[in-house]
Amino acid sequence: MLDTHTHAWGAASDEHPWVNGPILDLVDGFDVHTVYTADRLLADMDRNGVDEAVVVGYPICDWTDNWYTMRAAAEYDRLYGIVMLDPFADDAADQLRRCMDTDGVLGFRLGAACPYDQMWETFDPSVTWLRDAIAETEFWEAAVQTDATVQILCDHSQLDQALELVDAYPELTFLFDHFAHAGPETPTDEGTFAQFADLAAYDGVAVKVSEIPHMSDSQFPYDDMHDHVRWFLDTFGRERVIWGSDFPNVSDVATYPESYNWLRHIDSVSAKDCEWITGESFRRHVGLD
Repeated sequence: MLDTHTHAWGAASDEHPWVNGPILDLVDGFDVHTVYTADRLLADMDRNGVDEAVVVGYPICDWTDNWYTMRAAAEYDRLYGIVMLDPFADDAADQLRRCMDTDGVLGFRLGAACPYDQMWETFDPSVTWLRDAIAETEFWEAAVQTDATVQILCDHSQLDQALELVDAYPELTFLFDHFAHAGPETPTDEGTFAQFADLAAYDGVAVKVSEIPHMSDSQFPYDDMHDHVRWFLDTFGRERVIWGSDFPNVSDVATYPESYNWLRHIDSVSAKDCEWITGESFRRHVGLD
């Protein structure tokens, strides 16, 4: 198993202070140690039969301070990294190249659902800076040159912006997180969520069935979201549907085993489908195989 969406962070220090108040409030509610290091993550992975994981940058420090994500990816053979970058920064392209030169770093994440001036502090689906970022051609050219995976957290109402980005840079590999913040009441075959069907036309786009304990309004096995998973499988095929736990971010409401065992409870999803979703799909999509 390869968990494509985990988090880990180091202790606060003078060089890397914890400055994101909303994240600090979240961490206080997690059912893990306040300092959740890569070693703690690996111990949880070992207890649950997870072989490898992707550490997605956790903005407990300044959101572009990628020190711990890069360290985890470089020092642990079983861990990969996704960093946080600001495409509007003057040196954005150089920052991307430096990060991609680090062993184990696969790409970067954009918090398109966050206001630019409150990045990773709150969500606002009305923001449109992702569309503006398309014009940062030097940054995107660096992404193409370094073969960086582009991971996007957006609301399903923002998929029109995401589609413009993918259309501008179709040679890139894209991952869309957390059902694009769709809940059980969000229809799949009409409205904003249905724009995923347009994104599916691009081979470089995959979707992540991640953070389901928070997306669902029900308890394990989160059956009110199963139709969304089936729709993704019908639309993208199992080769481009990818599981991620979002652990320990979901530890306030779910155990690590619950964050993956729910897949086995979806009607019409086979054991072979689960094998793809929990490993092979990601490896092929980002070029690890």
